[in-house]
Amino acid sequence: MGRITATELSWSVKGHRLLDNIEMVADEGKIVGLLGPNGSGKSTLLRLLAGLRGPETGTVHYDDISLRDLGRRALARRLAVVEQDVTAHNRVSVRQVVELGRTPFRGRFDPLTDRDRQIVDSVLERVDVADKQHQSWHTLSGGEKQRTQLARALAQEPREILLDEPTNHLDIRHQLELLDLLRTLDVTCVVALHDLNLAARYCDHIVVLDHGQVVDAGTPETVLTSELIESVYGVEVLIDREPTTGMLRVTYLTATAGQTTAGKVVEPW
Repeated sequence: MGRITATELSWSVKGHRLLDNIEMVADEGKIVGLLGPNGSGKSTLLRLLAGLRGPETGTVHYDDISLRDLGRRALARRLAVVEQDVTAHNRVSVRQVVELGRTPFRGRFDPLTDRDRQIVDSVLERVDVADKQHQSWHTLSGGEKQRTQLARALAQEPREILLDEPTNHLDIRHQLELLDLLRTLDVTCVVALHDLNLAARYCDHIVVLDHGQVVDAGTPETVLTSELIESVYGVEVLIDREPTTGMLRVTYLTATAGQTTAGKVVEPW
């Protein structure tokens, strides 16, 4: 397991500040949820954490190593990224997509080892796509593609995983199974989510972004208040406990008069 730290992280596009002085810590083995409305900076932050963009200011560290000092192969051997929408060649099979997760551990022309194949077999079963492994990627549903991408990430045997809206396209069963699976992994997870109830149920720590800034961070119980949700999302809510499980529950009541998302910048992933 690893620790991810972002310090004074900022990033702009065409003079517009999409992230401003972000401070964030994902401790070893914890699930950290990134929350906030569309355009708040969640996907941009994940890209900076993954090294897919260089920050305008600030630093990212994996344990005590600066992201700038980690080589691409070294980073790929510890960090996996699950994006929202991923394309693949039509002729690529599901199994071949998952096998890409073993690339950081092989030479350019080296064949898969027996251990590689065992790992691929295991993760295909774990995310419930083993029966699809010989199908072409383009024949999959959105949810099946999402689970295949998670299998590819797990095939990397990562210490950290970054996930951008991983429950998109998934039915309720697979949303719960995916997040249940994340909780069983000895891996540090940073996951962007829209569903506040899923965040309350599965995240150890949440970071709420709005207009590119951290407006609050902490445990779901301390951060998910009716005042914060109304301020950030423009929605009146009732916060209570689900009577059967005792878990924190957010019930949406009504949109706040006068609140609008017009004019917000949609962040590029």
